[in-house]
Amino acid sequence: MSEKHINGAPPKSGFAALKPELLVTDFEISLAHWCEIFGFDIAYQRPAEKFAYLERKEGAQIMLSQRHDDLKWETGKMELPFGQGVMFQIEVDSLDPIIAAVENHKLAHYRIPHSDGDGNPFPNPREVWRDLGDRQGGAKEYFALDPDGYLIMFSQNLGYRPLLK
Repeated sequence: MSEKHINGAPPKSGFAALKPELLVTDFEISLAHWCEIFGFDIAYQRPAEKFAYLERKEGAQIMLSQRHDDLKWETGKMELPFGQGVMFQIEVDSLDPIIAAVENHKLAHYRIPHSDGDGNPFPNPREVWRDLGDRQGGAKEYFALDPDGYLIMFSQNLGYRPLLK
């Protein structure tokens, strides 16, 4: 892990109001993936506990924690892929570094298991425009799985446009 990922201080942007903590099966593998592939830096960590508090420059924060033998914090049976029924959306300035890191590490792109109304598979990445009250907001989205199967959607803001009539 490069030195740029280790700084040992509270998050630069302060603590987020919502900060998920993901239980992982192999802390070192997950930490490397979140830093090297997903572009997070370590704000601080507690190596003896196999815990790290991660942040991205845009302000996203997440915690990784090794699963414990005493099943600490597990509210039910944990089966891979973890996080079934939850997706974490992370806003980024650009999807390009994440997609390049996936390709450089020779990882497969996540295949979105859904299709549009005409039966066409959703592309990954994809561009979407959604109604947001009096306007539409656009995003370029890229979906990826972490080593434990948590579904992550990285979203690059494309701005706003008037509602289509």
